[in-house]
Amino acid sequence: MAVKSNRRYDSRRREEQARLTRQAVVQAAEQLFLRDGFAATTVASIAARAGVSAETVYKAFGGKPGLVRAICERALAGDGSVAAETRSDELQHRESDPRVVVRGWGRLSSEVAPRVTPILLLLRAAATTDAQMAELQREMDDRRLSRMTRNARSLAPHLRSGLTLEDAAEVLWTYSSAEIYELLVLKRGWSPDRFGGFIAEAMIAALLPPSES
Repeated sequence: MAVKSNRRYDSRRREEQARLTRQAVVQAAEQLFLRDGFAATTVASIAARAGVSAETVYKAFGGKPGLVRAICERALAGDGSVAAETRSDELQHRESDPRVVVRGWGRLSSEVAPRVTPILLLLRAAATTDAQMAELQREMDDRRLSRMTRNARSLAPHLRSGLTLEDAAEVLWTYSSAEIYELLVLKRGWSPDRFGGFIAEAMIAALLPPSES
């Protein structure tokens, strides 16, 4: 029995070490990509910064596009212990007022956008010359549209007359884009909270009928 207990302990310890190693590699990659750019950053430099071998990085992520994907996924989770997407789902199930739901999305955007926008803009720039990054950009855009279609479906009973589900999904997709954040926060100096409030009210105006109150 003692041997089995030790084996379970060793397995948990290895899993935790693997998690910490992956975390260190993703953090190192994000720091170097944002400092030096995608093209100038090498897997070797990321590995050295994280204190692992280049082979470890390739085995875990498959190369630089895989690292960018992992950075985006971590950023999209937000700051809390519960992923932002999960919190959004819970909000939709809990709230019956669509305006409360959309304003909740605005608050989640103000949390997630500062984390994910810099890497999405890096991805956009790299995609102009790198085929793998161009494919990753399409993947991320499609993933976001799929998510916004799910969100739009939850608003379907409340949408303005004449507005299709596809229309609603594209409105949500537009307001959740890195480009909107880039214009208002990075270029015009808005705070993330102001940005989140603005896109929430813009989405409400675009998607929902005027409030009767």
